[in-house]
Amino acid sequence: MDMNEIKEIFFQECEEQLAELESGLLKMNDGDRDPETVNAVFRAVHSIKGGAGAFGLDDLVAFAHVFETTLDCVRSNKLEPTQDVLKVMLKAADVLADLTNAARDGGSVDQARSRGLVKELEALANGDLPAPTAAAAVEAAPKPAMPVPTDESGFQPIPFSFDDDFGADEPADGGVPEYEVNFKPRSDLYAKGNDATLLLRDLARLGEMNIFCDMDALPGLPDLDPEGAYFKWAISIKTDKGEDAIRTVFEFAEWDCDLEVRQAGSGAGSPDGEELPMVPVPFDLSILDEDGAVPAAESTEDAPAPKNDAAAAVAAAETASNVTQLAAAAARVEKKEAAMAAATAASNAVAAQNSAAAGVGQTIRVDLDRVDRLINLVGELVINQAMLSQSVIENDNNGTSSINMGLEELQQLTREIQDSVMAIRAQPVKPVFQRMSRIVREIADMTGKSIRLITEGENTEVDKTVIDKLAEPLTHMIRNAVDHGIETPEKRTALGKNPEGTVRLTAKHRSGRILIELADDGAGINRERVRQKAIDNDLIAADANLSDEEIDNLIFLPGFSTADKISDISGRGVGMDVVKRSIQALGGRINITSKPGQGSVFTMSLPLTLAVLDGMVVTVAGQTLVVPLTAIVETLQPEASAIHSFGANHRLISIRNSFCPLVDVGRILNFRATQANPVEGVALLVESEGGGQRALMVDAIQGQRQVVIKSLEANYTHVPGIAAATILGDGRVALILDVDAVVGASRGQSLKPEISYAAVG
Repeated sequence: MDMNEIKEIFFQECEEQLAELESGLLKMNDGDRDPETVNAVFRAVHSIKGGAGAFGLDDLVAFAHVFETTLDCVRSNKLEPTQDVLKVMLKAADVLADLTNAARDGGSVDQARSRGLVKELEALANGDLPAPTAAAAVEAAPKPAMPVPTDESGFQPIPFSFDDDFGADEPADGGVPEYEVNFKPRSDLYAKGNDATLLLRDLARLGEMNIFCDMDALPGLPDLDPEGAYFKWAISIKTDKGEDAIRTVFEFAEWDCDLEVRQAGSGAGSPDGEELPMVPVPFDLSILDEDGAVPAAESTEDAPAPKNDAAAAVAAAETASNVTQLAAAAARVEKKEAAMAAATAASNAVAAQNSAAAGVGQTIRVDLDRVDRLINLVGELVINQAMLSQSVIENDNNGTSSINMGLEELQQLTREIQDSVMAIRAQPVKPVFQRMSRIVREIADMTGKSIRLITEGENTEVDKTVIDKLAEPLTHMIRNAVDHGIETPEKRTALGKNPEGTVRLTAKHRSGRILIELADDGAGINRERVRQKAIDNDLIAADANLSDEEIDNLIFLPGFSTADKISDISGRGVGMDVVKRSIQALGGRINITSKPGQGSVFTMSLPLTLAVLDGMVVTVAGQTLVVPLTAIVETLQPEASAIHSFGANHRLISIRNSFCPLVDVGRILNFRATQANPVEGVALLVESEGGGQRALMVDAIQGQRQVVIKSLEANYTHVPGIAAATILGDGRVALILDVDAVVGASRGQSLKPEISYAAVG
């Protein structure tokens, strides 16, 4: 594996870490104060910083370092994560994502914004809380008077104090600051190849150091675990490198130990709140070689005989490279069999734990092109299986042969394989929903509004091809909801509403499709204003008689906007028409429900995948068509008494005491010049885009099948009223009907190239 591949893996992991970072910050913003949530946020930034340092991404490392320092203040309860503090951190998460993308793609980042957030984070770390109104107060926050030291890694640690006097961190006599470090390794630290004495040696390089060892947890030899960790160290060190330099020593071990670093005289106690009974350990770290080994001349055999158990432990600590070697050596001398039994039991327990952990949540990274290639092959398998079945059926009249029975099993197995392969490409909508959080924050800041985004159903899975195309329409809808839907805080207060507006984004499965709802508690659609704007823009006639539903749908017309002036957010009439085209391009539809003064709900209904389709195969004027099954409500055989004429060329069908327009598919698609007799055909009751129902009249139904979608535009050209194509079992090409376009044509609209499915094979 070359360096580029390793770097690409790092950036993939960065995406996961950034998602975890934003998710954790949003939880904290909602009031979650669980220490594990705070630790997860800190680890995400820490991991990005560590990986970026390995690849020399200095800008990313520098910003992550400042961000990490501020998060550490929250983690150590020195900084309260209020709404204002988290607002700054969410902005910092956005900049961290921008820096990551710039490092990956070679783009640029707004340096002014980045520097401004660095100052805000530094101010937070120094105890200067941001003003609720603007960042200008943060810019004017006083800076510490003491000089900023630089550690060996080149970073500039931020000196921070939570007292009123910024000079409190500096000793009153102007000498070198003294720090107290409590360090207790866990067994995982040694299992991963780390060594406590090596860490102490590195720490000693920072300044004058005294070490005390607490051995109260050390059990008797029969109970000694060779893989355990029993010692704690209390360290006093005088250094001008700063607290960050001390923490850097333990950077790759801090998750496997209990570590507390504080300045002497801060008043903080030990981790458990009690002063530890310390035994002084005369550590002469100079006896260690550079690799941490003990010179042979100073082995335990040459050491003086200890006078008591404590002295024996101290003498062993002076010469053993770590606690594991101490335990193993003592066990061999005093009670070899008991130690071996304990080691075996511990090893088995660790192995069982690792085995259990390995069985949960295992994942593997696979290039998406490989998955797409597999899906294409499975699609061809489905087609060939259907063709083989069709051939056997035509040549076997009795239908009882063993070949026919085997083909039925093959058909079932092929369907299971197809479902399994499609599940591989299924992904939760969470990444797209998380991206919307940033958009809400940015638009809210630009409009001066207070907006809260609530997401539900983030783990709802859908095909990746659908997810990739969801971002654009959702972005336009979010901008529309924040800019046009939600009122200003002053207006909401005057109306008796919460000054903070709410936008709710929900995803759920229903009837083989995914429903995505975007709801806001704003002012709703002002239908009089929408109607007047449409008249002013010559989009509708002044005397047009429109229902509330039709008025609401005017906002999807190209060039329509109710904004009084053009801004960076809206006003050019481009947005909601893009939403409609994007949703239709995904084979979906969008509906609007709005109540004046209470808000609006936009509901998008989308297919779970753009690769396969469950459809009803029908015949129209000698042509074979496939009608998407999700659009069909029911099928029925019309009777002459249920057919009624309406006007010169329209007909209605009576269904359970209600009338529904009857649409001749063959006539709409110009397959025939005259309308067919409804009594001789079959009616398919379908749900149209606007929510109304239409009865599509076809000649006959051949059956229900799962078909593989082939893009007609990519392989031929767009055909009005046709969404895509597929290959049937007999090898013939069948056209997939665009239900919404056909229904729209029955209302007098022209057939426009609005719907197309993605190319799959």
